[in-house]
Amino acid sequence: MGNTKPITAAPILSDRVRVNGVETPVTFTAEEGILRWSENRLSIAKEVLGITVEDSKIKIRAIKENDDGGIICCGGDTEGTVRRSYNLEMLTEDSLRIWSQKLQEFIDSLGRPKRLFVFVNPYGGKRSASKIFIDSVKPLLDDANIDYTVQETKYQLHAKEVAKSLDILRYDGVVCVSGDGILVEVVNGLLEREDWDSAIKMPLGVVPAGTGNGMAKSLLDAVGLSCTASNATLAIIRGHKQSLDVATISQGQNRFFSVLMLAWGLIADIDIESEKYRWMGSARIDYYAIQRIFRLRRYNGCIKFVAAPGYETFGEPADPEGETISEVKSSLVQHKAYCGPALQMKDFNRKIEGPFVSVWLHNVPWGGEDTLAAPDAKFSDGYLDLVVIKDCPKLTLLSLMTELNKGSHVKSPHVLYFKVKAFVLEPGTQLDDGSKEGIIDVDGEVLARGKGTYKSNYKTLMTYDKLYIKVDQGLATVFSPSIIS
Repeated sequence: MGNTKPITAAPILSDRVRVNGVETPVTFTAEEGILRWSENRLSIAKEVLGITVEDSKIKIRAIKENDDGGIICCGGDTEGTVRRSYNLEMLTEDSLRIWSQKLQEFIDSLGRPKRLFVFVNPYGGKRSASKIFIDSVKPLLDDANIDYTVQETKYQLHAKEVAKSLDILRYDGVVCVSGDGILVEVVNGLLEREDWDSAIKMPLGVVPAGTGNGMAKSLLDAVGLSCTASNATLAIIRGHKQSLDVATISQGQNRFFSVLMLAWGLIADIDIESEKYRWMGSARIDYYAIQRIFRLRRYNGCIKFVAAPGYETFGEPADPEGETISEVKSSLVQHKAYCGPALQMKDFNRKIEGPFVSVWLHNVPWGGEDTLAAPDAKFSDGYLDLVVIKDCPKLTLLSLMTELNKGSHVKSPHVLYFKVKAFVLEPGTQLDDGSKEGIIDVDGEVLARGKGTYKSNYKTLMTYDKLYIKVDQGLATVFSPSIIS
């Protein structure tokens, strides 16, 4: 059997194997998780996806830096990374058994997911999610020996319905091959379950395949990776997890759970009203932004907030209302679903009065792949980043919009940028036309439409009226490339 030594007896497992017909030494350092033979060196945690046994060979499927060999990884979208396969032919049955067992045990010890439920949204963005799954996601999941169930979404809120009844004990995670919308649906579905407290601990993965992709961009950019389907899939396979704040938006008995952002004013108007130019593709945003800036709307209203430590000087003192927005007001209590944290209105001691050009709340740094909306936002700090523009010359505002891709807009003297623990939005009418109101956009969808707005006859979850928002720190869990602050 050669010089095989069990890992339990020594830090090194060593033997001789045959590679391409040539016999060569092989070692596995259990403490470091490093496999070496000939001139090859593999880190199990960082490079190895999975192993299988075929006859007398251990087949190792890995990701390596491209050196002009191997298969370019999934369309070449992982910056020079290639999928590689290595065959180590063991010389005895005992060696085959011990090596395959010890390598698999090490992989299992990394806490990687073994069973995933995968949503694919074939209608989002450029309608490319199905192709992205086949070309970029499926090959990597197969290489990693992950079992997966695929569900194509058929209509809006389909993913939410599935998440509400999903047998979570069968899976180690839920993956969304889509834009941000399906992730938001899943979070809301999990939190409307009676077992929400255990369901929301299910790790969630996001593979960018939509229009916005703000969550995937935020997670990958935080460690210097580009926002690609393969990078996102590898992060899911490796199994690193990250806590994520969840904001509860309340109005009467209605609740909506947000993980990305809330916008009112200019940003919401551009995001939602530009849909009429969807035939233009991504250019519709820039085109309509120019229109909206040169025909700028300002909105009456007021915001109240509980400032994060260090930001207490923003705004002006607010008279405490003494009101409590608690779980008792929510019909969700009757179904034992999550209701969000209670709000003590006496804590809202700061306010900013309108009129406003834009009010933008963000939970993560990126609102889309090209929009670094809140550069200081953290995934689980228990705060939302608030970006407020009260007034701004039109040319200056146009310049600010061009700086969104690098986040420098928040340094402008026309922008207030600070962190809040809780927030109240009291939206009003347009300053120049009191018969028209605005749109409240949450996570890329319309939460409320006021009078005279685009598609104002469409039904929305909430009315264009006072909203309460509070953050629950680290309530959800997402797969991430590494632990991010």
